[in-house]
Amino acid sequence: MDACGKVFARVPWQMSDNGNQFSNVRVLIFDLDGTLIDSKLDLASSINAMLEHMGRTPLPFETIFGFVGGGAPVLVRRSLGEGATDAEADQALAFFLSYYRAHMLDNTVTYPGVREGLKLLENLPMAVLTNKPVRFSCAILDGLGLSSYFRYVYGGNSFEKKKPDPMGVGILLRDLAASPAEAMMVGDSNVDVQTARNAGIWACGVSYGLGTEGLRANPPDIMLDSLTELPAYLNGRAVNR
Repeated sequence: MDACGKVFARVPWQMSDNGNQFSNVRVLIFDLDGTLIDSKLDLASSINAMLEHMGRTPLPFETIFGFVGGGAPVLVRRSLGEGATDAEADQALAFFLSYYRAHMLDNTVTYPGVREGLKLLENLPMAVLTNKPVRFSCAILDGLGLSSYFRYVYGGNSFEKKKPDPMGVGILLRDLAASPAEAMMVGDSNVDVQTARNAGIWACGVSYGLGTEGLRANPPDIMLDSLTELPAYLNGRAVNR
């Protein structure tokens, strides 16, 4: 049973080394926001609702988009700006989470190519590791019909430390009985690349997400414009035919 309460059957998987540096990869760990789902409108709308509730001026959406990636507490803190007290941040976070819970699927959709890519890769063990609260992550994956692809879903409140700390990856490697050389993190931001580096696993970036600038500064091992491109880097062995 996974972190969202699903029961799954283990599918044996093995790749042979034919000279491709990623030929041993048999486990994929995905970020959520900016990688699988385009959630920026619902996040930004919820942040501005929080700011109005706190008597503050709403922010341009593009500004809020740049704050996404460190989890809800970080997003709220950044949006409140300098000078916010801990009590204000706690009050703002509680309102944001309540509002976002009710509106997190208003505009959120999968990115182009995500459903097709996951279908091609579904013979590989896959998991989600996000800094979004796990309950929200599971609800969104369920709402978008993606839950069945993932054996485990872990969020920012699943462990003592969030990405880029390697704790979550380490637990997933244990869960999936994989070595670091057999795992790849797929994400849209510098946080995901740092997480992969800290855990000693491969890093794959996507160009369509929220953290493109960070990926330029800290490039991953491979860069995709669509998730459908990933099987080719894995020698096509992961393709579900």
